[in-house]
Amino acid sequence: MPLLDPQNWQPRTLSGPRYTVTEPATGDPLGTVVLAGGADVGPAAEAALAAQSEWARLPHFVRAGVLRKAGDLFAAHAEELREWIVRESGSIPGKADFELHVAAQECYEAAALASRPAGQVLPSEAPRLSYTRRVPVGVVGVISPFNAPLILSIRSVAPALALGNAVVLKPDPRTAVCGGLSLAAIFAEAGLPDGLLHILPGGAETGAALVADPRVPVISFTGSTAAGRAVGEAAGRHLKRAHLELGGNSALIVLEDADLDAVISTAAWGSFFHQGQICMTTGRHLVHASLYEEYVERLAAKADALAVGDPHRAQVHLGPLIDDGQLAKVHALVEASTGAGAKLAAGGTHDSLFYRPTVLAGVDDATPAYAEEVFGPVAPVRPFTTVDEAAALAARSTYGLSLGIVTRDAARGLELAERVPVGIVHINDQTVNDEAVAPFGGVAASGTGARFGGEANLEAFTDVRWTTVRSDVAPYPF
Repeated sequence: MPLLDPQNWQPRTLSGPRYTVTEPATGDPLGTVVLAGGADVGPAAEAALAAQSEWARLPHFVRAGVLRKAGDLFAAHAEELREWIVRESGSIPGKADFELHVAAQECYEAAALASRPAGQVLPSEAPRLSYTRRVPVGVVGVISPFNAPLILSIRSVAPALALGNAVVLKPDPRTAVCGGLSLAAIFAEAGLPDGLLHILPGGAETGAALVADPRVPVISFTGSTAAGRAVGEAAGRHLKRAHLELGGNSALIVLEDADLDAVISTAAWGSFFHQGQICMTTGRHLVHASLYEEYVERLAAKADALAVGDPHRAQVHLGPLIDDGQLAKVHALVEASTGAGAKLAAGGTHDSLFYRPTVLAGVDDATPAYAEEVFGPVAPVRPFTTVDEAAALAARSTYGLSLGIVTRDAARGLELAERVPVGIVHINDQTVNDEAVAPFGGVAASGTGARFGGEANLEAFTDVRWTTVRSDVAPYPF
């Protein structure tokens, strides 16, 4: 029996319209979901809050067991889930397999959180025991995007549940199945008690209601910087924590001692993996002037050699962009860039939603596809002459997510990395990396810092409570 039965996707009635989930590669319908409206958030939050206290009181090993079972089920149902990720989000199979691997690892790491030491004993001026402990926040609201739908949902859902919380998850409607309903099915089979995980696929109105609901004290948001600013502002008005993982325009610095035979594959992956629809995508290639011309030529040749097409029916390197809106944005930025003087070294064309991997040379600060986050398969390349210039160019961005540096001298790479304010650094690798055990997050317009992995998850999804205990009632002067 399949994990995802279209006849029983949503056991609870939602108030929004019916929505057809489509395959970007073909435009064919994959199924129909009912969207959630703002009015659906309150009942879900209320039900989550009612179920949460009993879940939090369970022994830690019970919660951990559910998370471990969920991790196992991602492997057990991999074939079915892989097809959904490929067809619903336009991923190539390898990217879908990576999402499934990370999803399982997120569950296993979350299971370990359930038994982590949760506080410390404090010294006190009074004759008493004084200590802190971490307690669940209650209900966590998760808002996740379309581009890596399974990973970007599970990495908040799993640790929040493991630490004793309930979750209300609002996935992007375009990936409502692999980013939302699949998680509900996995956790139901894993034995998660009813009421602890609510899936509300919906739009901005639903997200705004989730941020505003007083029963949801913590919001975990992944998405664009513009939307993240709105979420952060609304959360501030409601005096609740918002953990924001936002956009990026990450730089790959290629120093003069780099091995071009090795670096071109790395560079192409950084810009073209999943059609560039990743927050960590290499959006700026900063290449030493002595290598620049050859680098552009080789990267353009690599781009021209990559196959673009339907990832479900052919072996390709790139699949489709998610929809017409994203296509229009990407192509407009490329055309505006060439109109401003950039040289089109490769790509710049599309067939329906299939956009050719694109290389732009001769870019500067005023080139739109260099200055802005494209969220498409576009690689702007710019030369530099000194390490000081490279550091200044890499740091000259409103974003601060990821940084890659390629050099034969790793110590020199580390020294250079210290001069660029980002949340993630990879020496001799491109900018797109993710592991369940590692903290993840950016600075500046890329978000509010690391909020995934180990200690970051504890900080994100628990509150610190101070407790004191005396043997006798405390005496006071009046």
